[in-house]
Amino acid sequence: MSTPTDPPVRLFLVDDQELVRAGFRMVLDAQPDMTVVGEAGDGLAGVDGVAATRPDVVLMDIRMPRLDGVEATRRIRTSADAPRVLVLTTFDLDDYAFAALRAGASGFLLKDAGPAELLAAIRSVHAGDAAMAPSTTRRMLERFVPHLPDAELERAQAAERRAVAARLAPLTVREREVLEAVGRGLTNGEIAAELFLAEATVKTHIGRVLFKLDLRDRVQMVITAYETGLVGRD
Repeated sequence: MSTPTDPPVRLFLVDDQELVRAGFRMVLDAQPDMTVVGEAGDGLAGVDGVAATRPDVVLMDIRMPRLDGVEATRRIRTSADAPRVLVLTTFDLDDYAFAALRAGASGFLLKDAGPAELLAAIRSVHAGDAAMAPSTTRRMLERFVPHLPDAELERAQAAERRAVAARLAPLTVREREVLEAVGRGLTNGEIAAELFLAEATVKTHIGRVLFKLDLRDRVQMVITAYETGLVGRD
């Protein structure tokens, strides 16, 4: 949570529709804790603009000329002191949003979201959290993971079975249970009720899982739960 003494969150807008950028800028610049430091109309210009202005959070469209939002996100997130990226999408582009999460985005937001939802998502991402409800992340993953090509999926599953033990070895049994619950889209409160734990204890376990598996945030925990088979793909 920002305080009056905190500098405003520096934002960069990347969208090929000028009217969309103008609408976002009007809402964002009206906030005392936010300022738009730049904008771009395509992914390539976005990557260059982000490097020049060094924002805290990038609002990234997906389908754009010259360079799409997925590749732009990947390039931005590999730079030193990379800003966080909030992807803008629509229901019919959820597959691109998933690819952007894999590329390093911290979350996604529907382009028709209201101002309050947009502002909350930006503040959440800036604070280091994910910018969507865990259940929304779960539904997106459940929709697209089963549709991988059969041969590719079979090879991936075989590789995962060999790697799961080593990948999850640092976790205790309880930490695996918490990771699996996050992967199913449960909130901290729901996990606490299911596992008969205090909510503060759940938060502690989540922090340990993030540290032990070198994960960035809750989004990566969900992806890891699917990749390791803790959450089923049937």
